Amino acid sequence: MLDYYLHAALAAGRYFDTWASTFRQPPPGSPPAQAPDLSSLGQSVAWLEAERANLHAVADYAATRGRSRHAIAIPATMSGFLAARGHWDQSAALHQSALATARQVGDRLGEADTLSTLGALQRETGHYPAATASLARALALYGEAGDLAGQCYTLIQLGLVHVLTGDYPAAAASYQQALTLIRGLGARRGQAWTLNGLGLVQQLTGDHPAAAASQRQALTLFTDLGDLHGQAYALNDLGVIQQETGDYPAAAASQQQALALFHDLSNPLGQAEALNRLGELSLRTSAISRAHDQHTRSLAIARDISAAPEEARALEGIGNSHLQAGNPSQAAAHLQQALTIYQRIGAPAAMRVEETLRDHRMTPQPGG
Repeated sequence: MLDYYLHAALAAGRYFDTWASTFRQPPPGSPPAQAPDLSSLGQSVAWLEAERANLHAVADYAATRGRSRHAIAIPATMSGFLAARGHWDQSAALHQSALATARQVGDRLGEADTLSTLGALQRETGHYPAATASLARALALYGEAGDLAGQCYTLIQLGLVHVLTGDYPAAAASYQQALTLIRGLGARRGQAWTLNGLGLVQQLTGDHPAAAASQRQALTLFTDLGDLHGQAYALNDLGVIQQETGDYPAAAASQQQALALFHDLSNPLGQAEALNRLGELSLRTSAISRAHDQHTRSLAIARDISAAPEEARALEGIGNSHLQAGNPSQAAAHLQQALTIYQRIGAPAAMRVEETLRDHRMTPQPGG
């Protein structure tokens, strides 16, 4: 039974966690004869949702029966799906159990694998200090074991945490280190994700030509590999660069394509991100009503899946749309809600919202 669920979860989970599957090895042995047909995304989504409670129960069973490999690997195979669908609490519980199991049996690589995935979860939910600590510990464990693939994966994750907390030099260093290691390993998907992250740093530090080149390289690699998730993220990030350089038609095309891919991939978190970027584009082009609608749709998704960073970005966008429409009281209310979330999660965007509130003589309230 344990082998059945592990093999099936790995087959289904590959559609959601392409970052981790770049570096994770499949379990030994052949898939069970009774394994379900999970050859399409739709079949995998349906199976994972239907079996979600059973997979959790099986992982807990393995943890209490000394089957540490299954107790650690099953939560890892589910992580991408759980994150994409916003099942944060279940994912956190599974990973904490897996972490305890790994430590109990002295499985240092299992501990590192779990910490790296837990760090990604903590990053997505806006718990940046916890994510940094988890990923730093995972990186140290991989380093002690000489596991280059694990180091690459964790450096990519850590780089994104640095991006989200505004530490761009540390982010660039993480991505450059990962890129050096990945090229030595010949991992093309890992190289694509690293280029995607490096492009984010370059865009945020104002080097738009380098950022566009990095995202286009990443997009080419993802396309060659048939990695639709990667394509969606690269297109979304390329669209931001196109926005900031004034190529609005290209930005709209990139981000609409990203939104369509996220929809087809049953990834609500990605949809919330793409809708927020489209809302920002609409504000740049003075399409105020459209911007309000796009950010409102993003807000509904973000709240439904408890994705705090995107919830704050949506609230900021709604506030800015009210500002452009001449509704200062509505703008202040939404911007203050955004500021409260940004401050709680330690996002540098808090300073941007504080500046907007001050510029329009709407005094920001500390802590909400």
